[in-house]
Amino acid sequence: MLDLLKDLWGFMKERKKFWLAPIIIVMLLLGVLIVLAQGSAVAPFIYTLF
Repeated sequence: MLDLLKDLWGFMKERKKFWLAPIIIVMLLLGVLIVLAQGSAVAPFIYTLF
């Protein structure tokens, strides 16, 4: 996992594609929200966001 992040950062740094960083961060946050919503007591509160 750490190697993937290093490779991704190296790609963005080398090709000057820093605009990809916010997109990747938002996608990761949404993924974490989905995982948390699967079976927790926080699920009803997360569903109200959408």
